[in-house]
Amino acid sequence: MSKHKQFWNEEYKSSKHLALSDEPAEDLEKFCRWLERNYGKKFLNVTTQALDLGSGNGRNLIYLAQTYGMRGIGYDISEEAVKQAERASKELPIKYTARSIEGVFDIKDSSIAVVLDMMTSHFLREKEREVLRDEILRVMKPGGWLFFKSFLAEQDLHVRRLLKENAADEADAYIHPKLGVYEHVWTESSLREFFEPYFTVHKIERSHKHMKDGKAFKRRTIVAYLEKAF
Repeated sequence: MSKHKQFWNEEYKSSKHLALSDEPAEDLEKFCRWLERNYGKKFLNVTTQALDLGSGNGRNLIYLAQTYGMRGIGYDISEEAVKQAERASKELPIKYTARSIEGVFDIKDSSIAVVLDMMTSHFLREKEREVLRDEILRVMKPGGWLFFKSFLAEQDLHVRRLLKENAADEADAYIHPKLGVYEHVWTESSLREFFEPYFTVHKIERSHKHMKDGKAFKRRTIVAYLEKAF
């Protein structure tokens, strides 16, 4: 069993390191409100399907199903997370699979309206992230949406230290000292360079609670609303 899978199986059993919520992510709720304001229910209705890469206990797909009637597909590396998600999703049109987000998805071309990559793909190395991007593009409908959230390197003192003391063998990456796993961090320019040839970047937001009393506080994150080109 990989360190990554072992960590998340143990975490979903004990919540030793992270406070795992059953509530939908506030960033996702905000994204859905933005979609509604700009497009009505075009992408959020009973005929549309969402793919959550790193679906965890199912909280975000459950939100989309209960709020908008959407169907969902959830991938998560943790078998324990999938068990919890299935228990919480009774009677909802959501299918979960315990698997990595690496490799080819068992999903039809151009069948997904909304893809969620929320704090998931930063565990992948550069070539693996490129393969993932290609798979997302394959399964997404033309004009579909990728809601993307990950770690932001800019002005994050935690990241500066990790890159200096625990650097990995790729740029903008380190080996997490506690978890022992690879993690990638983005800058806004590197995110745009990676996605803009394939997506229209409609909105980017950065978190601002990374400093407190002049010292490093929370890890910094970046959110992007990305529309697949037609």
